[in-house]
This record gives sequence, structure tokens and C-alpha cells, in this order.
Amino acid sequence: MSGMRSTVNRVLLALAGLVLIVVGGGVLAVGLGASLPTWWPWDGKNDVLLSASDRGRWRDEGWWWPTVIAVLAVLVVLALWWFLAQLRRGRLSDVLVDSGDGEGARVRGKALEGVLADEAGEVDGVARAQAALTGRRTAPQARVRLLMEPHAAPEQALNAVADGALAHARESAGLDELPAEVRLRAVKHRAERVS
Repeated sequence: MSGMRSTVNRVLLALAGLVLIVVGGGVLAVGLGASLPTWWPWDGKNDVLLSASDRGRWRDEGWWWPTVIAVLAVLVVLALWWFLAQLRRGRLSDVLVDSGDGEGARVRGKALEGVLADEAGEVDGVARAQAALTGRRTAPQARVRLLMEPHAAPEQALNAVADGALAHARESAGLDELPAEVRLRAVKHRAERVS
């Protein structure tokens, strides 16, 4: 979800920036005396945003106020959705484990992430591992990043992490499944000189 949230944030910021640049640049150009296209709403230094005739023009139309209220309501709902999305956590704080007695137990998400990263980091050819749990408390998903040594075989390392660390995490949390996304990246190293 954090990927989608950052994409939405970037798109909204880009659109807001574009609108502000176009409107601000146009107002600045008019203020400096430049000529703008005929469709541009302001054409002089002393021009106002809405003239008296523009402000009263649509008041008597039956569709005007419902349209204005509907557009503003949609904007408020979208702004509220965007604000609440910022408050949502991307990572799980805890995972619910079925303890078999009907009560259940909670395992801290950071603890499970740490164990998962430590076990994945012990795989041959893995220089460093990072893990994050996302999703719901009852159905977590894992994201694992592996920094691979130059001599590592990616397929063997991936199978070792899937059969080892991810399987142990799934079994220890009592989950039927633990969907995972594993990203591999090679360690940057200097080229060796051949003499």
C-alpha cells in the first residue's frame, strides 16, 4: 500500500505544482504587461479574479448551486481520503497467531521481521537481508530484500529463503500462507585487475 500511497502523493503534488506554475506564471506575465491568449481570464494589472457581473451570472440558474456543492463535496471527500491514507501505517505492528485455545496471541511485527531478516541473511551468498510485513494482521504479506554477494547464485539463494526463512516464519506464526515478494540486488564491488 505504501507504494500506491507514494504514487498518489507524487501525482497529486505534480498536478498541484503544474496548476500553480501555470496560474502564477500567467498572473505574473499579465502583471508585467505581457500579452496572453484571449481565453486567459485576466488581462490587465488592475483586473480582479471575479467581476461583479461574473459573480452574479450563475445565481439564477437552477443547476448552479447543486453543481457547486457536489464538486466541493467530492473535493472534500478526496482530500479526507488522502489525509487518512497518510496516517495509515505501511507495516504491521503485530501479527495474530492462532494459539489453538480460541484466544489467539499477538506477535510483534518488528520481532517477526527481525527473525525473518536474520535467517534470510544467513543464506550462502546473501550479504544482507531486510524484511517488512504488510497487509492485515490475520493475513500478513512479506517483502524481503536481499543484497547478494558477487559469487552468489540467485536461484539457489531464492529457494533457500523460500524453503527456510519464509517457511519457518509461516509455520511459527501458524499461517496457512505467507505471500512474499523477494527482491534481489547485487553488492557493488570494484572490478578485479588481471595482471
